Amino acid sequence: MHRIWNFVAEYSLLLVGGAVLALAWANLAPESYHSLVHLPLWTDAPIGVLESHGDSATRVLTLHFLVNDLLMALFFAMAAKEVWEAVILSGGSLRGKKALTPLIATLGGMVGPIAVYLALAATLGVLAETGRGWAIPTATDIAFSYLVGRIIFGARHPAIGFLLLLAIADDAGGLAILAIFYPSGEVAPLWLLLSVAAAVAVWLLASWLPRRLDRGRQDRPNSTWTRRILGPWPYVIAGCVSWYAFYRAGLHPALGLLPIIPAIPHAERDFGIFAEEERYAHDLLNTMEHALKVPVQIVLCAFGLVNAGVEFGAISTPTALVLLGLVIGKPLGITLFGWFAANVLRLGLPDGMALRDLPVVGCVAAIGFTVALFVASVAFPAGPVQDAAKMGALFSLGSAAIAILAGRIAKVRRRG
Repeated sequence: MHRIWNFVAEYSLLLVGGAVLALAWANLAPESYHSLVHLPLWTDAPIGVLESHGDSATRVLTLHFLVNDLLMALFFAMAAKEVWEAVILSGGSLRGKKALTPLIATLGGMVGPIAVYLALAATLGVLAETGRGWAIPTATDIAFSYLVGRIIFGARHPAIGFLLLLAIADDAGGLAILAIFYPSGEVAPLWLLLSVAAAVAVWLLASWLPRRLDRGRQDRPNSTWTRRILGPWPYVIAGCVSWYAFYRAGLHPALGLLPIIPAIPHAERDFGIFAEEERYAHDLLNTMEHALKVPVQIVLCAFGLVNAGVEFGAISTPTALVLLGLVIGKPLGITLFGWFAANVLRLGLPDGMALRDLPVVGCVAAIGFTVALFVASVAFPAGPVQDAAKMGALFSLGSAAIAILAGRIAKVRRRG
């Protein structure tokens, strides 16, 4: 039973379960489904959706806001943790020359889908209505890409490391796009000073100061007291402050925990995403990540439930734009930019990986799903265009079959 749960948690099958349930519910009983999604949990709340009532307005905390804006902050914090490790640690996968080819391929994996999406929208004459969704097909779902990549290449193929590096960098780019291009309201940047202050204060008081006071003392009493007595709570409080600052700043609050991640103590070693060794790491950042693993999977299930409930009648032009942006733009961009980096710039590919593997990696990376669904929910207001775009994100799971077929055509040799 333990192994089954680990498999379910590791590969976000709870998210698929929530999405499938939402699809069935929305098509069989749409009224009750939408009543649940927009269920008011707290009227006249300090946070939530602003609802106008004549001359007055109140904030209502709905189930949709709770999941998308508050609880999904935990998911993006875990994604940011992987990006932070890859960038800052001495053995991080986004450091040095070895990361350049995957990083350039990642750029292609974002430029390609944007170009295909916008070109098709312009050709079809729907750019004005759908242009705001250009970022939806730039997403790559790390967990599902990893699963499909292992099915095609095997656990020990160098393309797996290349794919994960690409997916992590893609997540970093996606977080930046969300913060810059999709604010949740009128931007009030001064509030971000509160987020920065929370991150700096918790690092100084809970990390730097105890170490400073322990200089020259082998027993490290202050650091030990901070770790054992206070534990993660200073960072939890700082995270709440940072989230509220993002909310008031008009940036999407689901990104509100990102400034706190670099302040949390971390061992000077990067085991890599999904690494089994991280279970036994006792630094605070890894401890917090593993404590959040099951809650985040439940959050993803709830996310699928409140976001994937789209009626099949909603399939329209935005569905095709998102889907074709992913299944055409991703492989094309990753292949062209990866080839340019490896051959023209002479940066090369990982040992054991061939150029014919690049289109296959591109097809695997075309699984947008989680982040694509999220971007669709913020790119368009609730309505038929948003529903159609979400359908494209859901259909991107079909890229798994395309990737498996591409692997056979390319005669990929599975390793491990």
